[in-house]
Amino acid sequence: MLKLTDQEKQEIVRFIEAGKELPEKYRFLLFEDKREVELVWNGKTNEVCNIVLPFQTIEQVDEPRAEQPDDTSPQMELFSTDARGRQLKGWTNKLIWGDNKLILSSLKNGPLREEIEAQGGLKLIYIDPPFDVGADFSMDIEIGNETFTKKPNILEEIAYRDTWGQGADSFISMIYERLILMRDLLADDGSIYVHCDWRVNSYIRLALDEVFGDGSLRNEVIWVRSTNPKGSQHSTPKYSVFTDTIFFYSKSFKAPFNILDVREPLNEDELAEKYKYKDEKGRYYDGPIVRSMSMGPRPTLVYEYKGYTPPICGWRMKIEDLEELDRKGDLGWTSNRKPFRKLRLDNDLGKVVGNIWSDISLLNSQAEERLGYPTQKPEELLERIIKASSSEGDLVADFFCGSGTTAAVAEKLGRKWICTDLGKFAIHTTRKRMIGVQRQLKTDGKDYRAFEILNLGKYERQHFVGVNPNLREEKQRQQLAQKEAAFLDLILKAYRAEKVAQFESFHGKRAGRLVAIGPVNLPVTRLFVEEIILECRKKHITKVDILGFEFEMGLFPNVLDEARGKGIDIAPKYIPAEVFDKRAVEKNQVVFHDVSYIEVKPHVKKGKNGQPATVAVELTDFSVFYSQDSIAQAEDALGKTKKVGSRIVVEKGQIVKLTKDKKGVMQRETLTGHWTDWIDYWSVDFDFESKREIIRVQDPESGETREEWTGDYIFENEWQSFRTKKDRSLELKSVAHEVTPGRRKIAVKVVDIFGNDTMTIVEVTV
Repeated sequence: MLKLTDQEKQEIVRFIEAGKELPEKYRFLLFEDKREVELVWNGKTNEVCNIVLPFQTIEQVDEPRAEQPDDTSPQMELFSTDARGRQLKGWTNKLIWGDNKLILSSLKNGPLREEIEAQGGLKLIYIDPPFDVGADFSMDIEIGNETFTKKPNILEEIAYRDTWGQGADSFISMIYERLILMRDLLADDGSIYVHCDWRVNSYIRLALDEVFGDGSLRNEVIWVRSTNPKGSQHSTPKYSVFTDTIFFYSKSFKAPFNILDVREPLNEDELAEKYKYKDEKGRYYDGPIVRSMSMGPRPTLVYEYKGYTPPICGWRMKIEDLEELDRKGDLGWTSNRKPFRKLRLDNDLGKVVGNIWSDISLLNSQAEERLGYPTQKPEELLERIIKASSSEGDLVADFFCGSGTTAAVAEKLGRKWICTDLGKFAIHTTRKRMIGVQRQLKTDGKDYRAFEILNLGKYERQHFVGVNPNLREEKQRQQLAQKEAAFLDLILKAYRAEKVAQFESFHGKRAGRLVAIGPVNLPVTRLFVEEIILECRKKHITKVDILGFEFEMGLFPNVLDEARGKGIDIAPKYIPAEVFDKRAVEKNQVVFHDVSYIEVKPHVKKGKNGQPATVAVELTDFSVFYSQDSIAQAEDALGKTKKVGSRIVVEKGQIVKLTKDKKGVMQRETLTGHWTDWIDYWSVDFDFESKREIIRVQDPESGETREEWTGDYIFENEWQSFRTKKDRSLELKSVAHEVTPGRRKIAVKVVDIFGNDTMTIVEVTV
């Protein structure tokens, strides 16, 4: 029942009739659900994304790297596996590429939620969102002895603009909706840690209070990440900042907190002050204390041990127990040769950790775990958080995973994990890191889990186009047909091509070349290309660009050679996801890259004298066609300055360093001197079509879940070679892998130094 005076009611009517906003006081008078303190920003809404999209499995890594046919793994004893060592049962860790809002909504509301709940629910979330307003997603990439700065792709730029385009308003809108989704996904006894700094910690604190409730804050942790801040102390009139804030919230007081697992070790001075005695092995003791330990009935015999005969009534410890204490070094002797038991304290427990963490520093430039990621956090930091707020076997998550520190630490500590990121380079960095972790655990004889790389793929594209995935199939087809014309117009505009209508296979024309656009939700297939070739021959067309989101594996380069043999020049190009941002299209920022291609050579060895047949794969060529800036523009920019300088650019698949000397002479040096310089990673699936990709789909009306085969197969990563910070070398031939006789398809995946992957398939007969 509203308690408004007549004057207040009349005032409300006047404001409404005049089309004016009501004064702020009426927000509290009109609505029952009011808060004493509330965070308000422009555009605030309680609407939360509830879209459910199926997850596509694009890769699975069970064995970190099989070196020989009889290679075994400790995980084969822990999990149910098949003859190839592939995990068949149990939770598979998940590395997911895409917009975390859609991912969180699909995890919360979709079929995968059942799988999460079957693991006991999501017990811990750690996030380190992009709180640095100056962050731009750029990455430094090593090329030989040089460092090249990779610019962010348009998707990353869009994410940056969406997060910071309207300052704090857009940042809070971004994080608020995601925090609600995380809260609803979190188990009832789960916890969340949110990492931020002075720029946004006040906003995030209020957002967390509003989402989780005022009483849910456990701690505000101050991380002293450095005691030696870099930069001039006089550049700005303020104190240097060398701390971050980590907010620790729990969904309920049932959430575990293992404080004894994260005690801070004591140093020598603290140990000497706390404990009185130190033995010859350097161990500290709070003794000597003589203990009379009752070990059952009093002995009737007098025991003699090392020259001391205790009285029957004075010492009740059995002779074998004295011997055991002596063997462990825990038996001491007083000055008059009386034995005593040292009460040894476990020095590893140390002191209780407070909310100021000054014992964990930022990673230095030479740290072994450093991967060159600008916001990478030390593993020691995540180890404390994961140990404190989860137990072995629990499921933890990080939805801004960056270089994969959370996943790496979780794996080492025996936790299950889900990690996501929008950046493709972040997913690739995490993949390499996790394979490295698996390899080390395997070497150490410890257990590890399989992990799979997922995305929302074509389903996310349908969402961008506007197709409702919750409709029945026929309705989806109708809606897709209605929107297809608008979609084609969008692609043509982004490609800067004019529309044509007189062809069956072509949609546009640009610079004397006809343009064909592949479907939004399917790869460009051989049949699609053959229909284009057929129309080209009928109408004497010789130059064609084919634009597609994906291309059927194994389609190139063979189909290009066939077309050239018929006098047709076909240029396949990838449609980037950036086409769905109208701002990028309007500004002509969308770049369509030529499709990279891989050449491989299989080495088949037939089995003789009872020996099994084997096949190895050799990587023989890899071509890319990327551009970032241009040589002409870079030379022009360097020429306009009087200073000596250099710049690195990418033009048509070559990375070139431009240098201007003191005399103003410009020199060019190609850094990618060999095709292998473009490769960061490659891997092999020796039996590609052995595992179908099955997705779980919810019926929009009944809510029931059914499994469907997408028609695709999962790439099972059985062997890989990649560059690391320490070792820049790359093997170009895989191990000889044991195979059964017959015909099979082998898939080879190559990831370039920008994090983009290309796959090809080769058929062999053994």
